[in-house]
Amino acid sequence: MKMKSISASLMGVVVTAGLVTGCGTSTSKQEASPAVSSAKPAETASAKELTGELEIQYFVGGYGDAWWKQSIDEFQKLNPKLKITQTAGPTINEQMKPRWIQGNPPDLMFINGAGSNARQMFLDNQLMDLTDWLKDAKNVDGEKITDILFSKPEEYQPGKAYTLPLVFGSYGTFYDKAELRKNGWNEPKDWASFIDTMQKIKDSGKMSPYIHTGVYPQYIIGGLLNSAIVAANGSDPSIINKINSLEAGVFKSQPVMKALDKLVELNSKGFIEGSSAALNHTDSQMQFLQHKAAFIPNGLWLENEMKKDIPAGFEFGFIPSVVQDIGGKAIIIPSTATMGIAKKAKNPDAAKAYLQYVFTKKQAVAWAELTGSVLNVKADLSKSDKVSSLVKQASTYFSSSDVVIAPVPVLAEELFKIEKDATLALVTGKITKDEWATRLEDGAAKQREKSK
Repeated sequence: MKMKSISASLMGVVVTAGLVTGCGTSTSKQEASPAVSSAKPAETASAKELTGELEIQYFVGGYGDAWWKQSIDEFQKLNPKLKITQTAGPTINEQMKPRWIQGNPPDLMFINGAGSNARQMFLDNQLMDLTDWLKDAKNVDGEKITDILFSKPEEYQPGKAYTLPLVFGSYGTFYDKAELRKNGWNEPKDWASFIDTMQKIKDSGKMSPYIHTGVYPQYIIGGLLNSAIVAANGSDPSIINKINSLEAGVFKSQPVMKALDKLVELNSKGFIEGSSAALNHTDSQMQFLQHKAAFIPNGLWLENEMKKDIPAGFEFGFIPSVVQDIGGKAIIIPSTATMGIAKKAKNPDAAKAYLQYVFTKKQAVAWAELTGSVLNVKADLSKSDKVSSLVKQASTYFSSSDVVIAPVPVLAEELFKIEKDATLALVTGKITKDEWATRLEDGAAKQREKSK
């Protein structure tokens, strides 16, 4: 499945830019066949002929590897004198760590999945500064890349860009529309209707109202807590920037404390499936698909990751946030997965050319068709019959002016772990919201001290 390390984790509060993406089955290092192409120089991804070697590292999880293989093969055909190596698999991040540490990294990396954290890579001085290049960089269709993005690059330093978000996902709340209709339960539109529906589900005794991916609490952080923080801040997403910058006192601020009340309410009213805390992501997702629970906080990779287990008649419903007041705007907590060029890349020109090739509307459609999620490029997905209704629904949310898109929450791994552990303890009633806030404030203070 996919796990993402968003510190909001935030997907996107506090989160860590690492995500856990899903499960895969194999690790591979393969060379794209240097097929001969009749493409004219003007059709290539770069103004100059690309030669030498290009190594691309990508994690194979909830997004699979079909899009990667297809896009790299296409790029290879346009650049027959370039030797491309794909270094990929479900455990590739851990396998490649020694090379990054030794200063022999691949040229380009999809910073996603278990064992990856973009902010930590920045702190470790492993990423190339892309700021100047991105100011004028255009894709192969002549469009300025930064003009067509849903989510701009995260700023680990003010005004600086070291990564480029490739995936624009969203945490949120998922449910089966068909099951809700069958039982006469209303789809949630805000916190009041969400609580009302869950109470009816609990009273029915047919299933648990809510289940979460217990041992991976980044899902409930991204899918509920972070959006609740923004909502409690008057729907002003700037509080995420305060969290990302580790502003002293932010974890004890009124918006954060009010958001924590919502997690406490879910627990105190007995809405959360009792075994949630001990489950992992795939187990909880399976119980959700089997209608043992009605709602689950998760990310848009859910459908693609579990496609082999989706029962007949299951109709995915999705809402980015359920925490807003009646009539309030939905809040999107992005769950991005980024691309980064190694500071010690051997062929940075080829790496940049590949980015220019894939950040296009054409590739956005291909990504949606092959991964069941949304590329970080504004594109019309409605005309493709290969794009799922869930992805089209999400894309409509993303393009709407009636939503609030928050910054991506990004915390370093150490503080992210503190947040995850504290959140799991809170939703199981083992600590109070004040204790949660103290843990986070203490962890942030240590992080600030390390950064001096």
